[in-house]
Amino acid sequence: MTAVPAVLEATRSLTRRAVRPETPARLRLLVVLVTAVAAALLVSTSLLMARVQSQVRTIGDVAAPQAATAADLYFALSDMDASAARMVLTGDNDALAGTQADALGTYQQRSDQVDADLQKSLTTATGAESRAIVLELLGHLAVYRERVWQTLTAGDAAPGYYTQATNVLHLDLLPAAQRLKNASEGQLAEAYAGKRLTQGWATGLAVVLGVVLAALLIGLQVWLARRFRRVLNPALLLATVLVVALLVPLTTVLSLQARWLGAARDDSLTPFLALSQARAISYDAAADTSRYLISDNLAYYEQDFATKSGCLGKGGGCGTGGGSITGGLSAVAGGSDVSPDAAGQVVSRWSAYERDHKAIVALARQGRDAAAIDQLTGIRRGAAAFDFSYYDAAVARIADDRKAAFDDAMDDTETLLTGWAVIPLVVLGLVMLLVLVGVRRRLAEYR
Repeated sequence: MTAVPAVLEATRSLTRRAVRPETPARLRLLVVLVTAVAAALLVSTSLLMARVQSQVRTIGDVAAPQAATAADLYFALSDMDASAARMVLTGDNDALAGTQADALGTYQQRSDQVDADLQKSLTTATGAESRAIVLELLGHLAVYRERVWQTLTAGDAAPGYYTQATNVLHLDLLPAAQRLKNASEGQLAEAYAGKRLTQGWATGLAVVLGVVLAALLIGLQVWLARRFRRVLNPALLLATVLVVALLVPLTTVLSLQARWLGAARDDSLTPFLALSQARAISYDAAADTSRYLISDNLAYYEQDFATKSGCLGKGGGCGTGGGSITGGLSAVAGGSDVSPDAAGQVVSRWSAYERDHKAIVALARQGRDAAAIDQLTGIRRGAAAFDFSYYDAAVARIADDRKAAFDDAMDDTETLLTGWAVIPLVVLGLVMLLVLVGVRRRLAEYR
């Protein structure tokens, strides 16, 4: 029974010694607190800055390219079918052999582009949903290519097989490509949200722990000055300066990278993806002109062109498999990054193609099929093929500029973050060393 009071007395004695007001105990306690907070700040900032760097690389190297690849896939599929329509339309006309060769070359180019986009999407897919959509697209693509091959070898029956091919495109391929595009853009949004959360934690912990550390360092210096009657401790003063010198640029870097990435997304990437969607829809709409002639003036294709053209003009739904556009071409082609003249050219040149389409439909309704085909495939100014190429050049110029601006912003952001996973380790390691140097002599006096 006597052992219990002895243990309690020993515990009370140790506790009194640990918290006793004597100078050595207080000094050791302050040193331990400063070192612990510095270590916590070191670990949190180094790990979180490394995490921010990793998430920025994920956005630039994985999430954004996935979204761009999905948009490119949608465009390539649309142009591939438009080229197939041109091949059918010019297949039995020797005078249009050059146009047919051009259409075949474009079809093969877009077909390779589709294969590359699907392979890239399959390789970089990070979710089960995206992989499932890619596998679905591969299955539909095999069916589509079989129908196109049958179209090119069917002679007079070619229009029927082409109708089957374009139905596969609009009922299966384009809707699946739209789902892949939506999924990839959702993953991009998640990547941005994850990075924003990490930078929030990094900023918050840096500010809180940094302020606490600076306050402890100042408090230690004041206490030493009063206790030992020395006004200045150079080592502790330098440690305080280093903490402030770390916090200011660290929080500035976190703020800048957030601003740059947000601007890159809002001003470059999102408008690029929207313009890519509009570009694909315009190709599909232009193909409706050919489909109208192939189908012997079937009203469905004239109505489908009107829907897509209306979507490009004012925004909204864009027909079968076409998704939607907010604000139409004037909205997705315009913006702070584009001159009004450049955006105006896109709209006016598409309007020129709309006029060509109406002229071709009018010729077809008059039974002047040869004149309609000539107006559609001619490469002279005022012909549909020329006007569409002229329009597409204006769109491509803006799209390329936006993609380049986003890539430049990502490069700048990665450069800004370079080294920030190591800098806190070096600076705060030096701070802890300076603290030990600053109190070493005072502690030595009590040995």
